[in-house]
Formats: sequence, structure tokens, C-alpha cells
Amino acid sequence: MPSTSHLPLFGGPRAWSQDDWVASDDRVRGGASQSELTCSASSLVAKFHGTLDITALGGAGFASQRTRGDDRKWDLSRYDGIELVIDSSDGKKYTLTLKDEILPKRPDGREQSTVSWEYDFRTRGRQTIFVKWSDFRATYRGREKEDAEPLDLKNIKRFSIMIRSFFGGQEGAFSLNIVSIAALRTERYLDEPENESIDEVLYEKSKEEDTPNSPRERRQGWLGWLTSCLL
Repeated sequence: MPSTSHLPLFGGPRAWSQDDWVASDDRVRGGASQSELTCSASSLVAKFHGTLDITALGGAGFASQRTRGDDRKWDLSRYDGIELVIDSSDGKKYTLTLKDEILPKRPDGREQSTVSWEYDFRTRGRQTIFVKWSDFRATYRGREKEDAEPLDLKNIKRFSIMIRSFFGGQEGAFSLNIVSIAALRTERYLDEPENESIDEVLYEKSKEEDTPNSPRERRQGWLGWLTSCLL
């Protein structure tokens, strides 16, 4: 079984906090969508919810929650991707976004545009999603940017959870309940069958390592014997 490493970022053993997040909705462009991230220090689940309005911007619209603080930084270079654990959802399409660059704001207070790295997903019920770095696509102002520099994994500056209208494809009330967001490292990418979750893979690995005379223990014993012969 592959070795793994799990770094909790939000939720899980790290309590959710509304102070970590702020709304970034289409109101900055004259829209009428709105979002909230409802959670507390005792929350096991964070609820991303609100209303996606497509009337104000002629079919376009978005609502999102992003991490606060332009000086924050996460070094995720030792990991293979992001693990999302979803508790429940309304079945609409959502987007996980990462940024490795935050520019100073314009004189009018608006943010300058930078490249975003996005992954779209849709779920129903409880589900664990593993997003490899290669699954994120670079976009600039909503359009794919094929000539973007690689994502700087040592300097992740922002996480966002977004819902878009996809030009009228979805609108109205939305709700996504998130258990946790974490970075995950594994020696193999877990594009596992539908009946095998990441949690099960990690559990099976733990059982194997704890079992007497496991292949791992036998291998370590054989190596120890060989080393003693050479000394």
C-alpha cells in the first residue's frame, strides 16, 4: 500500500471559523448574488449557502467565499493534491479555486485580476473528492489560460469555494455542506473505484501496518538481517 500524509487545512481536526472566510460575490460587478459560510468553533460541517442571481448581469452571476488575509501562505509542495470531504449538497456544480498571487488593490478598492486555478465538482450525499494538482485548470477573468505559469505550490495565497451561473445554467438558492479541506500526499493517485473511498484506503493501510507479520514487517525484518550480515 502507498505511504500517505494528510494536512488538515479547514475543518476536520482544525475547527471551522467564519473569521477565516469572507464573501466575494458578483455584487462587486453590479450583480445581486450573495453567499455565506456558516460555521463555528464547534462546527463539524461548514455550510456554504446563499442565492445565485442571474437577472442583474444578464444571465451571468457568481457567489463565493474566500480565505481572508492577503499575507497568508500555505506551502503544499510536499503534497499531491487537495482532499474535499463533502457532507451533503444540492447537486449543483461548485468550483474550488486556488491562487498563488494576490496583487495590491486598485485605487477604487477593487482587486486586480490574477490567474486562478479552478476545479469544478458536483456531488450528492457524503463524498470524498481527491483533486490532483493536474486537475486544476488555469483561468484568467473566467477564461482558460493555456500559457499560464505552473501553480506555485510553495506559495498558495488563497482558497475559494464558488458557485457560478454558467450563463443561466443554474440559479437560485444553493447549499453545500463541507466537512473538511486538506492537502493529501500519496504515492499513487487515488482515482479509485466508486465503492472505495480515500478514507477506506487509508484505513486499510493502517490495518496492514498494525498486523503482525505483515508484508511490511517481513520486509523490514529481512532487511535488518541482511544489514547485520554486512556489518
